[in-house]
Amino acid sequence: MKAETIEAQYIVETPLDPREVAAVMAGEQSSGTFVRVAGETDALRARAAAEVVSVTELAPREAPSLESAYLERKGAGGPYRRARVTIAFPTANMGANLPTLAATLAGNLYDLGEVTGLRLVDVALPQAFRIRFERPRLGVAGTRRQLAIENRPLFGTIIKPNVGMRAEEIAELVDLLCAAGVDFIKDDEICADPDHAPLAERVPAVMRRVRKHRERTGRDVMVAFNITDETDAMRRHADLVEAEGGSCVMASLNWCGLSALQTLRRATPLAIHGHRNGFGAFSRHPALGIGFGAYQALYRLAGIDHMHVHGIGGKFSDPAEEVASAARRCLQPLAADAPDEKDAVLPVFSSGQWAGTMPATREAVGSADFMFLAGGGILAHPDGPAAGVKSLRQAYEAIASGVPLEAAAKRLPELKAALGFFGK
Repeated sequence: MKAETIEAQYIVETPLDPREVAAVMAGEQSSGTFVRVAGETDALRARAAAEVVSVTELAPREAPSLESAYLERKGAGGPYRRARVTIAFPTANMGANLPTLAATLAGNLYDLGEVTGLRLVDVALPQAFRIRFERPRLGVAGTRRQLAIENRPLFGTIIKPNVGMRAEEIAELVDLLCAAGVDFIKDDEICADPDHAPLAERVPAVMRRVRKHRERTGRDVMVAFNITDETDAMRRHADLVEAEGGSCVMASLNWCGLSALQTLRRATPLAIHGHRNGFGAFSRHPALGIGFGAYQALYRLAGIDHMHVHGIGGKFSDPAEEVASAARRCLQPLAADAPDEKDAVLPVFSSGQWAGTMPATREAVGSADFMFLAGGGILAHPDGPAAGVKSLRQAYEAIASGVPLEAAAKRLPELKAALGFFGK
């Protein structure tokens, strides 16, 4: 990869020659259009045209994944050839402009008549381009420093019920969870600034309890307040959290967008907890959308600190290897040509997690650098939230010592109760 280009990888489906379609894609997203136009000189093309780096054919399909009126007009039919296509785009074309980068890498490609399937799989960035964008303020190491936690995962939970409680009721639950021993508490993605628990009331009420816990025990708990909103409101919400002594805010990445996340990053020193709800709309169909490799690159350029990856063995549709790959990718530096270990975001596992899903999670990540969020796994533990937190720590300690959970549970009542209750 050249220092002055970004390489994007796609999976393309088409009844036409994939090499010709790749050339159309490169032209459409750089200096060309469907015909050569006045002013499109050879010098301009040499400076600004995207380059097809490689085209590798895959197994074809008999039926198209998507319809195309363009291909119907042309009378083009199957077989539908599939190919892995890599295209290099000059960084000068988009500059340090994140929305334009996204428009270049994807944009109208999904609407091209020549394709019956197109997926942006991955993005490779040179360090010379990466340094023009925001880094995480806390990331993995900073989050650990904030909470004074080393050599184990961060254990957290989600405010449940998801929505409906009033500010003081939420504060009472946070007080209970702090006493139970959690490291991290977050709002649900659908609870941001509701009428019954507005942030203006909820943040002070919750932080009073967190500060008292901190003063009483010397131990901090990070709370990710969901400040998802329009951009100016998010900045005001973040200022309130900071003024109350908080250390983290949460935003729904897909609904706020790249530009709003960039603006928020520049406006606050707090950790930004990136929630990817809605990601399935972009990624779930294998012949369409955006894969996690490309997705995480774009939002990490906005400067987030934590990134949700779903969970292994949880309630969502992701296969285990896809979740594992996403988590490992979060911990890798964005720029492969000049690796920077500090340029990593903390992968966040959630959705149906409990002590019994810990072994697969630890094996998937390969280290203790992850956040493990258990809603019911803590709050619904038969012996209460404190026992739920203990069961998670006991599970991790057993794994780290090479002891199977069932064997460890014989001497650990909290883990035993979790296995008996959730294991059913």
